[in-house]
Amino acid sequence: MRLSARVDYALRAAAELAAVTDGTATGGRSRPVTAEQIARAQEIPPKFLESILLQLRRGGIVHAQRGPEGGYWLARPAAEISLAEVIRVIDGPLAHVRGQRPEQLGYQGAARALQDVWIALRASEREILEQVTIADVATGTLPGRVSELAADPRAWS
Repeated sequence: MRLSARVDYALRAAAELAAVTDGTATGGRSRPVTAEQIARAQEIPPKFLESILLQLRRGGIVHAQRGPEGGYWLARPAAEISLAEVIRVIDGPLAHVRGQRPEQLGYQGAARALQDVWIALRASEREILEQVTIADVATGTLPGRVSELAADPRAWS
């Protein structure tokens, strides 16, 4: 799986917004955070972050307010925003092969089973990315299955 810098920065920005929520990362009212504050906290190029935040706003992940008291905040509780949702807003569908959805591919002969492999891969990605929320990332408490997979030394190589 290859994630773009845009996706990486979007997920980090969303986690940063969840971390500054009044109360906990699972709910409560957020105070606006400037793009500059997010960029500084996560070491993200500010101009690049601005365009990412615009995409997140258009995708319904964040709200924005202009002015001296302005900034960004999550549109919903962080526990209701999955990593998959953020990825789709930024980069589109989770798994593509040569720009096509796996079910649209037409493999022939000995390669026919590759289509099932790509579909299974997408399902596996979805299982993890839809299960993990921005709140999980912000609090560092990942779902058990995710922690279990990450703890396997084979996952690191």
